[in-house]
Amino acid sequence: MKALQTSQTMKPATAAKKLNVYLGATPAEFQEGAISREELNALQADPPEWLRELRRNGPHPRQVVAARLRISIGGLTRAGITDPLTTDEINALREENPEWLQQERATQLEVKREAARIKDKAEAKRARADQRRA
Repeated sequence: MKALQTSQTMKPATAAKKLNVYLGATPAEFQEGAISREELNALQADPPEWLRELRRNGPHPRQVVAARLRISIGGLTRAGITDPLTTDEINALREENPEWLQQERATQLEVKREAARIKDKAEAKRARADQRRA
């Protein structure tokens, strides 16, 4: 006997996060019900105009804002930016290039360098261990 296969569903907030869009800017029908995995895949494969428009112009969620500014989400918080920003607002910040943004970018760069150093060190240690076993 074959069991009925039920479709996986997710909350609209989860689907919005997976689509990299701000939930508050999505259409009401998207916000009101559960989204199935199939619906999410369809939205990703062939995005409707509202989704293309949100991705292009925003408002963007914090993780997208942080990525576009090349800083961390914590950096946004330290700068007092808690609301979603539009593409125009992000571009204005880039052009203005305030001191806090320069400092957060430098911090983010240092964090990435340190992560790469640690990764390289772990890989070298693993390679030495592999050589000893061989």
